[in-house]
Amino acid sequence: MSTFYEFGLNNALIKAVSNMGFEEATSIQEQAIPVALKGQDIIGQAQTGTGKTAAFGIPMIEKCDPHHNYIQGLVITPTRELAIQVSEELNSLGQYKKIKTLPIYGGQNIERQIKALKNKPHIIVATPGRLMDHMRRKLIRLQHLTTVILDEADEMLNMGFREDIETILSDVPDNRQTMLFSATMPQPIQDLAHRFMQEPEFIRIKAKGITVSSTEQYCYKVHEKEKFDVLCRLLDLHSPEAAIIFARTKKRVDEISDALNKRGYFAEAIHGDLTQPQRDSAMNKFKNGSIEILVATDVAARGLDIGSVTHVYNFDIPQDPDNYVHRIGRTGRLGKPGIAATLVSSREMNHFELIERSIRKNIPRKPVPTISESLEEQQRLTARKLFQVIENNEHRLYKTTALKMLEDAQAANLLAAALKLLTREPDQTPVHLTDAGSWTTKKNQPGKNRKRQGQHRKPGNNAKKNSYNKSRPKNKYKSM
Repeated sequence: MSTFYEFGLNNALIKAVSNMGFEEATSIQEQAIPVALKGQDIIGQAQTGTGKTAAFGIPMIEKCDPHHNYIQGLVITPTRELAIQVSEELNSLGQYKKIKTLPIYGGQNIERQIKALKNKPHIIVATPGRLMDHMRRKLIRLQHLTTVILDEADEMLNMGFREDIETILSDVPDNRQTMLFSATMPQPIQDLAHRFMQEPEFIRIKAKGITVSSTEQYCYKVHEKEKFDVLCRLLDLHSPEAAIIFARTKKRVDEISDALNKRGYFAEAIHGDLTQPQRDSAMNKFKNGSIEILVATDVAARGLDIGSVTHVYNFDIPQDPDNYVHRIGRTGRLGKPGIAATLVSSREMNHFELIERSIRKNIPRKPVPTISESLEEQQRLTARKLFQVIENNEHRLYKTTALKMLEDAQAANLLAAALKLLTREPDQTPVHLTDAGSWTTKKNQPGKNRKRQGQHRKPGNNAKKNSYNKSRPKNKYKSM
């Protein structure tokens, strides 16, 4: 691996990289940064969590001139969360070179964004819809643009932003540098690159597997009605520091989040119906450790970029293998260990096996943990905490009282009582979740008018065939 000193970067940028804790470049950074510094167009294919933001951000900031008070760089992202995340990282990278980055996204007060634009940012990170809104109002002018980044390009096309992206790219200078980064490379991405890029260099980072090797993946076969109880047992067994639970629908996300809180866990929901302040509040609580669990729809599978996620739980399996890869990519990032557990009902098993074939990996089946096993693990966790208090010498103020208590009771009884008080015991508070249906493969769907269980489809509606059709709605996630 190369160090960032080897790229010949500006001293201010080197200082920022060092302060951010970056030491060696990741594979995508090692290959993309030298090419990007030469001004060449790039198509970068790499899985989630490999450091793509720095791979395009470092060359873009290196190219920016802080003395020119106009927009020199543009990053287009599919979601608000990703726009914020990318903007934060670019501001950190550009802090000593005095390169200012501004996020522009829907859901935030436009007057606030107009005011922020008056501060003359050098880089804009934007979602397509809100960017076009500002362009129509002549509030964002891109005539001096030198670098354009399409981040998570496949997701933007999948969300129906193809026409918006084509409109934006048609309105920026022809002599720009364009970099496109994506986890997958379907034909529409290749068509977009052919139309708007100049002899791009294709950089593909091959992983040992499609999903990250540092993430342990497990499957638990459970009855649909038992899923939530099994999820709680897994949470007790794993005691995750920071976990994301993926569910299929917004209603399902809200129900799971409410049910978890009823049973004593600290959880927040995040999906497309929440206001931006609600999303920000949930994300801030998760980042600062106030809550341990986020429950999310697939709209957050790529939009969230949090390096501290230790566990991912697929409460509902995703519709397609790509979404499974993106979900799993939330943990095990940059080589850190992670655990991904998927709950699969009997009627979903065929579809889950299709996912396994697509990612070329057999995911181990594990027996469903019992209540006794989860309780035993919680007791072990409590015991470890007690020993840690002793090791840290934090128990001295309580020792006198403990000695007095030993005069009236046996040590084993007192310790058992302490474990009883401190251990999280399995909570059986009744909860109700709406059945979200299941994804099924076509070969297992009877009759001519095949359909996805739990959701009727209009005759002749072939979702796969029309996934990039210009006539489709601009944002298919609007209902999620």
